[in-house]
Amino acid sequence: MRFARRDGATWQPAPVAEVPPLVFTEAMRDVDLFVGVTSIATDPQWADRGDDRFGRYWRSSVGAALTPSAQVRRDALARLLPRLRIADRVSLSERHLHVRGNLRGYRIHLGSGNIMMEPDDAYLCIVAARDRTQRLHLPFEDDPMLSTILSKAIMLAADDRITDPTVLRQLTRRPAPDDTPAPARRGRRDRRAQTGSSWPMG
Repeated sequence: MRFARRDGATWQPAPVAEVPPLVFTEAMRDVDLFVGVTSIATDPQWADRGDDRFGRYWRSSVGAALTPSAQVRRDALARLLPRLRIADRVSLSERHLHVRGNLRGYRIHLGSGNIMMEPDDAYLCIVAARDRTQRLHLPFEDDPMLSTILSKAIMLAADDRITDPTVLRQLTRRPAPDDTPAPARRGRRDRRAQTGSSWPMG
């Protein structure tokens, strides 16, 4: 990442030491959000490209340490969850939101939003609806992943009411003896949260 200062009609490189602190911190926050949502860890379908080249990386990311933005997300969840109707079905650990459904238990990673099902740690793929008018609205829109995680938790807390056949097949699937949570076996992708940046970066 590079910073530049406008000089007439052009941009001239600016040393980091000359960047105002507020501009620097906001730019770094944008970079963190950008990296967080563009990682292949948020897109399990990448594992289907080639001979599972990214499977090990994806699986390690499911339980990876939280980035600073994900840590802020965890703090926000700690304040929000006790106020929700599903408060008695959810709990927070260091890196996951745990959800107790009626059919299974689930772990939602607070960084990637990926879901692992208990007891076999099978990956659960939930595709976001194309109609975004019914999305979960929060009092702030800085973190689309927070909305995604909450939406998944609310749905999974009532997993016995899910009617989508694709999701139901995953919930009732019996793991094979050598089964692993490799996403290449699932065939559909989680829709990634998206963010943009207005900072001039090169």
